[in-house]
Amino acid sequence: MTEQLTVSGSALFAGVTEVRPSAFAQWRALTGRIVRTMATKGELIVAVITPLVFTFGFYLPLRYVMRVGGIDYQQFVMPIIVLQTMSFTMMSNAQIAAFETASGLNTRMQTMPVGRMVPLLSRLSAGLVRSVTSLLAALVFGYAIGFRLHASAWQTLLFCVFSLGVGTVLAIGADALGCLTKSPESLSQALTLPTLIFGMLSCGFVPETGFPVWIRPFVRNQPISQFSFALRDMAASGVSWHVLWVPLVWLGGLAVCFVPLAVWASVRRA
Repeated sequence: MTEQLTVSGSALFAGVTEVRPSAFAQWRALTGRIVRTMATKGELIVAVITPLVFTFGFYLPLRYVMRVGGIDYQQFVMPIIVLQTMSFTMMSNAQIAAFETASGLNTRMQTMPVGRMVPLLSRLSAGLVRSVTSLLAALVFGYAIGFRLHASAWQTLLFCVFSLGVGTVLAIGADALGCLTKSPESLSQALTLPTLIFGMLSCGFVPETGFPVWIRPFVRNQPISQFSFALRDMAASGVSWHVLWVPLVWLGGLAVCFVPLAVWASVRRA
């Protein structure tokens, strides 16, 4: 009788130990942990302040100069401001991934019954929360300076979805770099330079005619300029397929490059 109870108890204990949270529950718990950390450390406040700095920092110094050239500058500059705020989500994701790798958290979760893709998806989901916060703040501050979404509700939705799509694809690539470098400080500095270069050498802040002739082909065709063209049309009369297909090709090409790299970097063992 005692042996039977022992065997039954062992079987019951084994059955209990096999129970583990679903992948969805794991994703929810890890995403909530990152979002709470961002909230307590003030990162969500920074996500609101960043578009404010960009909006007034770029709009106020250049609005009179652009008005002389006949450019409605609040409509012209808001797409690049939105894209710049999305780039800060990219940097945030890179730092989170680098910190989790350097602290050994990723390695520890690989030894636990946690879905292989759950840590990556949780970081991207938390980054999406930050992106949505920044986008809403940018639209509010843009409204304050006179920016309006004149097109249909569909085009307004497309403006928001496309902006968040750009931010998510960039965050995927940055997450991969964060898992590979393990240094939040150096990675943040490394990402800042190309962000500034591509932002300044684009048609987001000034028209193509404001650049020297020899560099205009690069300025016109690089992804940030193409994203700006599409967003500008979405906010105006609506974007056409003739304008939209090039930004979609850029976005799809970046996703094809970044997604496999991010998956490999997240699941590999250090």
